[in-house]
Amino acid sequence: MPYDPQVHHRRSIRLKGYDYASAGAYFVTLCTHERQSLLGQVNEGEMHLSAYGVIVRACWEDLPRHYLGLELDALVVMPTHVHAIMVLTQTEEEGRATAAASARYPLSEVIRGFKTYSARRINKRRDTRGNVVWQRNYYERIIRNERELEAIRAYIESNPAQWAQDRERADREPEPGPVP
Repeated sequence: MPYDPQVHHRRSIRLKGYDYASAGAYFVTLCTHERQSLLGQVNEGEMHLSAYGVIVRACWEDLPRHYLGLELDALVVMPTHVHAIMVLTQTEEEGRATAAASARYPLSEVIRGFKTYSARRINKRRDTRGNVVWQRNYYERIIRNERELEAIRAYIESNPAQWAQDRERADREPEPGPVP
């Protein structure tokens, strides 16, 4: 189907005018395609990674080797999604030299690289070259202060214990609708 702007449009959730290559902390959530329980399972409030979940965690932890000025903070890999905090930093050299600063990558590029690399490794492992692993977009939130950072860290840490109440679980029975 050819591109049709009436059909193929997405409302951006990005903050208008914000430079997502700016130094700062970001809370990100990435979901598996169609919320497939691909990355493991939660038993008694603890996350147990599948082989694919192990790949995802390893790819995530490898990101700073590929992206200048990236630091990783909290991470949880859940059966259908990943929550994480990443920090884009600015070195003294970058602050002084515009050429070095231009070598930095925006948040979207880091996420694109992670999704591509992890999907390739997962598909190689399951012998399904080219299969979609991740949803098309991702959620991000700019973390504005230390209090917010601590609250998000606590949320990430407690995510497996809250799994039974997660409305987005793929294995959850649909809630009954209104009686006609």
